[in-house]
Amino acid sequence: MMCKVFTHLREGTAPVTRVQLVVPDVDHARFVRQARREGMSLSAWLRSAAHDRLERATASSRIRTPEDLAAFFARCDALPGPVVEPDWEEHLAVMEQSRRRGRAPT
Repeated sequence: MMCKVFTHLREGTAPVTRVQLVVPDVDHARFVRQARREGMSLSAWLRSAAHDRLERATASSRIRTPEDLAAFFARCDALPGPVVEPDWEEHLAVMEQSRRRGRAPT
């Protein structure tokens, strides 16, 4: 998809930007059909889709309640990785080995 942006100033209103998208015909037809099903213009449907995507992207990073925090830790626990966190002494040993490898011989 390619995109051109044009900004317009209308007297008495907030600035409006016109975005010209280059969309494959197959996608255009699908987007128009879905917009019509939802009773929207294509432009309104694309704006709504963009807003939904932004909301999903930012909503996952908000922790406002104890339930949000619990859900965050549940997602972290579901990530691949060691089942048990290594002991702190093991972390320190790995860091010291790394420091030694980075030192020039004296």
